[in-house]
Amino acid sequence: MASIAGPFTEPAREERFFSTMAIVMAAVVVIGFANQFLMGRSTFASPLRVHAHAVLFMGWVAIFVTQAQLATRGPIALHRRLGWLALGWIAAMVVAAMVVILAMTRNGTVPFFFQPQHFLFADPLTLVCFVALTALAVLKRHQTDWHARLHFGAMALLTGPAFGRLLPMPLLVPYAFEAAGLATTVFLFAGMTRDWKRDRAIHPAWWFGFAGLAVNLVGAQLLAHSAIGTAVYQSVVAGHPGERVPGLEFGTPPVTALRTGRSLAT
Repeated sequence: MASIAGPFTEPAREERFFSTMAIVMAAVVVIGFANQFLMGRSTFASPLRVHAHAVLFMGWVAIFVTQAQLATRGPIALHRRLGWLALGWIAAMVVAAMVVILAMTRNGTVPFFFQPQHFLFADPLTLVCFVALTALAVLKRHQTDWHARLHFGAMALLTGPAFGRLLPMPLLVPYAFEAAGLATTVFLFAGMTRDWKRDRAIHPAWWFGFAGLAVNLVGAQLLAHSAIGTAVYQSVVAGHPGERVPGLEFGTPPVTALRTGRSLAT
């Protein structure tokens, strides 16, 4: 069904805001993770699961930028075909992320500025909200105003880890995760500001982005501090080095840089 023309109706090929913002988002991710490597907090000696996670998520950044360019410059047919292929890529991303999250929790290598029990729920819930917003964007694919903004709200959630590598996270305890999450709203506010300047109205799709972030931030805290959260955490770490790590306590800063994916034994 064709969407009804309104203040947010815009010819896709004449729209440049989203393609530009996609590049900005990608730059934040690349700079954030490059900073992680340059500061000695990550290493190519990390386990294979970490490399698989990195390739899949950086691959998604490339897909996202490509899709934004195709949506504005064409060919639209290629944009649509790549969009369906991207759904399979997202499934692989979720699996790879969960493998790394579980391994870090079990190995006791959750960054010291996160509570391990909170981390166990917060990162998966980020994925759930990302997938939910992406699914809604796919359902709204015939309404380009909704489609584009929902995809950008979903991608904004994934920039949280990049902001977490740029912000002084140890100084933000006990709200380090929330600080990184709130930093992602810069993209939502940019979109809302652009809408207001152009149309003197804010598209409702942006509020779905804020809702996803709220569910992520509030839901993770509620789950982590619940009896169910404690039971799940204890079940996950049972028989692993992480069993020695209190779930709802912040760790002691390491003497040397904590490297991504390294276990307590290494």
